[in-house]
Amino acid sequence: MRSILLLAGLLVSLTVWAQPGRKYTSSDKKAVKAYQEALAAYDFQDYDLALLHLQAAQERDPAFIETWILAGQIHNMLGRNAQAIGSLEKAQRLDPSFFPTNNYYLGELYLLEADYLTAAQRFTDYLKSGPQPGITVDRASLGLESCGFALEAMANPVSFEPINLGPAVNSEHSEYYPSITVDEGQLLFTREIPKKGAPDGRDEDFYLSTRPVDAWEAAAPVAEVNTPLREGAPTLAPDGQLMFFTACAVYGDYGPGRDGFGSCDLFVCTRSGGQWTQPQNVGSAVNSRSWESQPSFSADGRTLYFVRGYRTPNGIGKQDIFYSELQDNGSWSQAKPVPGKVNTPFEEESVLIHPDGETLYFSSNGHPGMGGLDIYVSRKQEDGTWAAPENLGYPINTAGSENSLLVSASGKVAFFASDREGGMGGLDLYQFEMPEKARPTPVTYTRGTVLDAGSFKKLGARFELIDLTTGETVVESYSDDRTGAFLVPLPVGRDYGLNVSKAGYLFYSGHFTPEATASGEPYELEVLLSKIRPDSKATLNNIFFASGKYDLLPASTTELEKLAEFMRMNPDVSVSIDGHTDNVGSTADNQVLSENRAKAVVEYLVNSGIEAGRLQARGLGETQPVDSNDTERGRARNRRTEFVITGV
Repeated sequence: MRSILLLAGLLVSLTVWAQPGRKYTSSDKKAVKAYQEALAAYDFQDYDLALLHLQAAQERDPAFIETWILAGQIHNMLGRNAQAIGSLEKAQRLDPSFFPTNNYYLGELYLLEADYLTAAQRFTDYLKSGPQPGITVDRASLGLESCGFALEAMANPVSFEPINLGPAVNSEHSEYYPSITVDEGQLLFTREIPKKGAPDGRDEDFYLSTRPVDAWEAAAPVAEVNTPLREGAPTLAPDGQLMFFTACAVYGDYGPGRDGFGSCDLFVCTRSGGQWTQPQNVGSAVNSRSWESQPSFSADGRTLYFVRGYRTPNGIGKQDIFYSELQDNGSWSQAKPVPGKVNTPFEEESVLIHPDGETLYFSSNGHPGMGGLDIYVSRKQEDGTWAAPENLGYPINTAGSENSLLVSASGKVAFFASDREGGMGGLDLYQFEMPEKARPTPVTYTRGTVLDAGSFKKLGARFELIDLTTGETVVESYSDDRTGAFLVPLPVGRDYGLNVSKAGYLFYSGHFTPEATASGEPYELEVLLSKIRPDSKATLNNIFFASGKYDLLPASTTELEKLAEFMRMNPDVSVSIDGHTDNVGSTADNQVLSENRAKAVVEYLVNSGIEAGRLQARGLGETQPVDSNDTERGRARNRRTEFVITGV
């Protein structure tokens, strides 16, 4: 935060002033002694005593400049910006040339107090004084730009009416860092509670609230993950079956924390049969000797975004947003800073990747803003980099620090933590309607259950959601082993194939084209998997032909590759590819068309290395409809390609 940079600069100056034999701006020996006693109390972090000594020194010599500067730093550390400004202004009036960077620090403080006109003047005065290039010059230039941005933003506020989530979620303690499933039915968050012996007398645990209908139910602790140590900043996979979170290495009187690579690491656990597994460290490709926190997991099940805090070669602390990708062998790629214009030389934190996979929200004090940490949105570009961030505007952002933003799948509702007046205690969780310009691509979802087609036993199975235009796997996950349930986000406006597979079964093929308006109602789906045995069959819903023709369209490639993969994984299986049509046109023409379409699929498989002897093509024309030919929907279902097991 900006105030931390202020403190760092003052610390350097105070170290110089405290050198033995240095000449002070006061010749009063008692005032100098009181000042030195204040420095000693400051070193022991007894700030109240330090202020008392400073007051005594100032009473002896009101023109003792060093006392006013130290008092300004202490007030700033204690969150008393107004008193800090008063002390530093006194030092400035006594001798504007004594502390050349004082105008810069005053500019930062006025910025935090939303006095943008005065802040702009202070930054301008500092830059005019001819300072050497460095961090304060960069910050002053950014601060001056922020003053102009803030004044413009306040003149053009965005709509913002936050609503407290109520006593089922919030308590007398602080709640923050929310995460939500794509169906908005489960809300996971961190709650800070007093605990004797814990660091700073506080503990952090995870709580989960569910919303079966319209209202949140009373949040309950996540017992399998919470420990006497601190857990924080959780993120859920969109289906709620995977959790990443932060845990640290040392916990005050509790001693060592979870094993890790640095001060704080990222951990992961899965939910199976309604219970969370033992958390595991994500590993050295993601975690480092620095600290990692605030993870956000993408809906495709392959990319983990997070914040890494570290020191630059010149010793300045900073935070950047990093990412790591899950490889085909189950390992994580070496973490790298996100490419593009998101990270700055200053601080980024509180990252959120929306389920659309293309919209990134985060907090930063390195882009023009209102004062402290502001919330920004960045869009993914065609080359994979992130575009210049856009500030969410005033009054979502203020002169204070805003973070912990969560945006619903639909993009219409956002959640955040705030200690604003009228809350229930500490930080509370609120929701508000997201401004139109800051919304992501809307995402709906499909919810379903995987069952054995014969016994109706619920199955755990692997599923993939595939963008049929690009062939890209958008989501990859598993249904619950106990309930067979799965939840898949569906960014609207695209064509998707859903592939569900399990060893010993035929794979399932589904097709979705979510409505661009995203009504919010899910696609309900019951997936029946047939065991591999003679005469079992499945429909290939993502094999496409031009109307009245048998040329395979490019969107069929993904499904054809899945079928070829199935044949390679089951080398003893033989199949018949059956083509079917509706009743439009002559029966003879439909028979020929169905035969040619089946042959086209067989030809593709043979060209992919599948032995021709394991394949046969059959055209069944319009003889085996599965729906009425009186409607377009029925005719579309009748125009299909099936594969039937003919030998095992």
